[in-house]
Formats: sequence, C-alpha cells, structure tokens
Amino acid sequence: MAAFAALTMAEQAFAADTDSVIKAVKFDDEARVAKLLKAGMDPNTTTPDKLQMPLVVLAAREKSENVAKLLAENPNTDLEKLDSAGENAMMLAALNGDIALVKLLIDKGAEVNKKGWAPLHYAAANGHDDIVQLLVAHSAYLDAASPNGTTPLMMAARANRISTMKVLLDAGADPRLKNQIGMTALDFAKRYNAKDATEGLEAMFARAGASASGGAPTTGQNGAK
Repeated sequence: MAAFAALTMAEQAFAADTDSVIKAVKFDDEARVAKLLKAGMDPNTTTPDKLQMPLVVLAAREKSENVAKLLAENPNTDLEKLDSAGENAMMLAALNGDIALVKLLIDKGAEVNKKGWAPLHYAAANGHDDIVQLLVAHSAYLDAASPNGTTPLMMAARANRISTMKVLLDAGADPRLKNQIGMTALDFAKRYNAKDATEGLEAMFARAGASASGGAPTTGQNGAK
C-alpha cells in the first residue's frame, strides 16, 4: 500500500509538472521552458490529452514564437514528431502563416516533404503564398497527395485562394490530377462555391483548349489569373 501511495503521489507530481510545462508553452514563457529543459525535461514531452501533442507542435499551434524557437534549436527535439492527428510543427506553422518558424525548421533540417498531408497542403489551404513559395523553393512536392489523393492545388481551390493557385500553377502544379473519388481542383472549386477559383480554372482550361485544339491545359504562364 505504501508503495502504491508513493507511486500515486509521483504520478500526481508528474501531472502537475506537465500542466506547468503546457501552460508555459501556451503563454510563450521562454524563460520557464528553458529552466525546465536545463533541469532535464525531455523536449519531446507530449500533452497528456488525446491530442498527444509534442511541445514544439503545441508551440507552433499557439504561435508561441520564442518557445518554438527555443525548442526547434534544441538538438534533442524531434522536429518530425507527430501529434495524434498526424500533424507536426512545420505543418501547423504553415497553417498559421508563421514563415519565420517555417524557415527555422527548414534550417534545422525538418523535412519539407512529409508523406500524406504535408506543410504545402496546410499553407495552400490558408492562402499563405509566402510560405508556399518558400516550401516550393525548398523542393516541396507540388502535387503532394494526401491519403485520399488531395493535392495542395485542390486545397487552394476549395478555399478560393486564387493567388495561391497561381503560385502553384506557375511553379508547375498539375490541375488535371484527380483524388481518389475523381475530383479535380476545378471540381473542388465548384463543390465549395469558390467563385474566383472556378472562374480562373475554367478560363485556364478554355485558353489551353483553344491554343492546343482540345489538348491538355498547360501550366506556368497559363495559370489561373
């Protein structure tokens, strides 16, 4: 019984410490997190909830720039570690438009081309053109396929991100690709009532058809307006 009580107290202390760490990350308390790391805290600690979110992923999600930088620069941090939703720090930084963190993660060797849902999907979905350009400049797969075959261009079309579509098309993204249920980027635009994306893609296909006598549309300079 004494051993059981001691174990329970230890678990409670650990839970309290974890709560303190999470709070420090969320409030971007760099000094507190640095102190905990110096005391031996594992930088790859995860939140105890169902998300099981690594601290660097949590920092990226919460836009805790100083803590995210501290963790990213720690040589023991696993920058590829995923939460239970399959998301890593670069994906959430891309989603939030945090180009400084995306740059830092790339500089620290984080993988740009994650299998399945990738940072490029996330940046395209929220129309962060600067991050899309950065990822493409670092050899991101333009037509990266999610587990159901959805590409970054499809995500941009769905969200009516016309300027993002142009960035992707000018870089060479293929608008003819289909996901597992046969939907193209144009189909996504229509399904989600993305008016500008629909008009832009239809105009691109019309121009390509006229210039190639019904051939496949070209990208690059013939991308969406």
